[in-house]
Amino acid sequence: MFVDLPTRRRTRWRWATPLLALLMVGAYIWIFLLPDDAAWRATLLRWGTLSGSVTEWRAAMRDVRLLTLLTALFIHAGPVHLVGNLLFLLIFGLPSERTMGPWRFLLLFLAGGALANLAAAVLMGTPARAIIGASGGVSAVIGAYLALFPRARLGVVVPLGLWLEFIKVPAALLIGLWATLQLIFTFAGPSFGAVAWWAHLAGFVVGLIYALALKPMLARRSRGQ
Repeated sequence: MFVDLPTRRRTRWRWATPLLALLMVGAYIWIFLLPDDAAWRATLLRWGTLSGSVTEWRAAMRDVRLLTLLTALFIHAGPVHLVGNLLFLLIFGLPSERTMGPWRFLLLFLAGGALANLAAAVLMGTPARAIIGASGGVSAVIGAYLALFPRARLGVVVPLGLWLEFIKVPAALLIGLWATLQLIFTFAGPSFGAVAWWAHLAGFVVGLIYALALKPMLARRSRGQ
């Protein structure tokens, strides 16, 4: 008697998320070792995305300035800025990469982050402001996660008096709250600090659309069609 045993699908190595994290940490160490503030400012102006008008950015499409839409993703202003982006990248990036594959995930982060930086640069309203950090790319990953795992639940630690309670909350609820805050802060302006809120919002929308477009193909692949 022959028994048909289902073959186990080989687990794919998720290398894109760790690679992005290593590049961010490496870039931060490089900047930390710069000799003085003047070198830091020069690096910021050279590799960060500078805000400007649509006309300026239309001209920059043939310029090396276009590259800064990507390089700015790996520059962070301080350890809190870096660790926050790394934490969100790992939480939402690893499961997203497992589902869509490393190359599609890498395209999501880079293209989503670049478009987010471009949106922030054009819509910020204040010229010659440096936009840095992986927030645009991470926001794209969060948007993709919501599209890929709409029924997922995330663990949250809630303080209850002297105790800490670990509960599971629908990811859609938490991400929806986060996206709403980004929308509010985008239009609240500088009263909430020097943060490129437009990059968060634009990245989230790009990631959501990207993953929704991929879902039919990913579903067919998971069924072996």
